[in-house]
Amino acid sequence: MKSILFRVALVASAVFGLAGGAAAADLTEIYHRALRSDPQLREAEATRSATLEARPQAFGALLPQLSAAGGYVHDDASGVSPYFSSGGLVPATTQSKSNSTTWSVQLRQTVFRWDQFATLQQADAQAAQAEIDFRAAQQSVIVRTAQAYFNVLAARDTLDAADASREAIARQLEQADKRFEVGLIAITDVEEARAANDQATATVIASKRTLATARDQLREVTGDSFDELARPGDDMPLIAPDPASEEQWVKAALDQNLSLSSARIGADIAHEAISVARGGHLPTLDIVAKQSGAQTSSTTTFLDPTAGATLFPSDSSNRDKQVGLQLTVPIYAGGATNSRVREAVYRHRAARERLERTARATERGTRDAYLGVISEISRVTALKQALASTRTALAATEAGYEVGTRTAVDVLLARQRLFDAQTSYARSRYDYVLNVLILEQQTGTLDEARLARVNGWLGQTVSVR
Repeated sequence: MKSILFRVALVASAVFGLAGGAAAADLTEIYHRALRSDPQLREAEATRSATLEARPQAFGALLPQLSAAGGYVHDDASGVSPYFSSGGLVPATTQSKSNSTTWSVQLRQTVFRWDQFATLQQADAQAAQAEIDFRAAQQSVIVRTAQAYFNVLAARDTLDAADASREAIARQLEQADKRFEVGLIAITDVEEARAANDQATATVIASKRTLATARDQLREVTGDSFDELARPGDDMPLIAPDPASEEQWVKAALDQNLSLSSARIGADIAHEAISVARGGHLPTLDIVAKQSGAQTSSTTTFLDPTAGATLFPSDSSNRDKQVGLQLTVPIYAGGATNSRVREAVYRHRAARERLERTARATERGTRDAYLGVISEISRVTALKQALASTRTALAATEAGYEVGTRTAVDVLLARQRLFDAQTSYARSRYDYVLNVLILEQQTGTLDEARLARVNGWLGQTVSVR
């Protein structure tokens, strides 16, 4: 008996433990999942790591370059040549075999190479740009995660409203059928209710698909599926931007926006590329130290028909040491150097235009996000009042329908207005939160701490299955 009770206790504890671990995922948890599995962020991290290798490569070109080479050659040759012997000039067969071994070691140290020094400066700028781009990718993950997160919640809210509307219209259709049977209403009211019911059913089907698509998009970012999410409660605060000045936000964005900072560095990198290309016109100076050696062993055999074979062995070896300065002066390279300079100039021009385009887009995006926060505050307040008004209007219309002062069409229209008000109000609250995050992204201040503040506004749990 004790054993059975012990097993029951284990099962119960396991069940309650699982239930406790099945809490709804909030925005912060979803973001942490995205940090671990978002392909775009991992791609950005790998790109940053690859770009950071440019500096050790550029610095390595300025350090001593040591190289070694070796070779081995075996030569086996034969031929016929005249040979003076006691009988006079006679033809003789010649056979020659040789083995040669060579080796060399060379040390080269740059004294002056303008392109290498300019490339090192360019690599420092590329490393700085890579870090900024990665930080921008991290901010992008926050925004993309929030967008996917709130799209799921909005789709769930739309489906809930569509379900409630369909159930109410189905009840209205049932009532219309009964009233028509007893002759209280015309057949047109029944057909109107039936058409509205069919439309409501189609809306529910479309809403289910939208929810499924939104869940898939969230899974694309996080790599996981979620059955429950936290959403804003009724007491979600509507906080205006601080400072309450659009121009101050724009100024902060122009100073701190990460994409704009990256574009500025990109223009500097393109300018350095011109200097690198022009280095092709300049002389180079290197210290070169070289030691080499060679060893040859050969044997030549003369085959005289009258005197027999005569061997001539030979061995030789030598070593050579050289230390000096090597000056290389470019004179003419077929116009390739001039072409590379022109290419770099054009790319710098393109980088400057890209910088200007990014600056304009940053200003526009910041103004839009700032106005979005301001307008969504007013819009949420207005839509909340509109939702309450449409509920009151629907109740009044249904009461009028019961006493015969309103038609079935009036009820259906009032119900459609309620559906629109519910979905608009829910979406407006999510849009407000997104605009808050986007405004901070535009100014380069978006981070996990600010996301956690927004996450504190999510006080309710909803199923998104």
